[in-house]
Amino acid sequence: VQLVESGGGYVQPGGSVRLSCAASGFTLEYRAIAWFRQAPGKEREAVSCISSRSSRFGGTYYADSVKGRFTLSRVDANSTGYLQMSSLQPGDTAVYYCATRTWDCTWTAENIAHNFDLWGQGIQVTVSS
Repeated sequence: VQLVESGGGYVQPGGSVRLSCAASGFTLEYRAIAWFRQAPGKEREAVSCISSRSSRFGGTYYADSVKGRFTLSRVDANSTGYLQMSSLQPGDTAVYYCATRTWDCTWTAENIAHNFDLWGQGIQVTVSS
């Protein structure tokens, strides 16, 4: 049982990249999928989250810093979540982590990360010219 991230790497400012988060050994159908990131010397921050389609509250959420630039989607048939990142800036440089929990994102929780029980290994995204 694990989450496997892919798609990171180097990208120029203004460019785009898509991250994938694939579940191995279980289904994501009844689980929320979230992305967090951590830049050097900074605290981990929640980037985006999408609730399970079967959840009571539902919804897709974004940090203010990425609204309008990032899009999170899910394909339950292959238990994968996709984070499309566009108009990337050097400030987006970080290790990005995929995480999951049952049903809802709990986006407004004081420390949302504590609510997620399975994490990927992380993948580096570097935005630089």
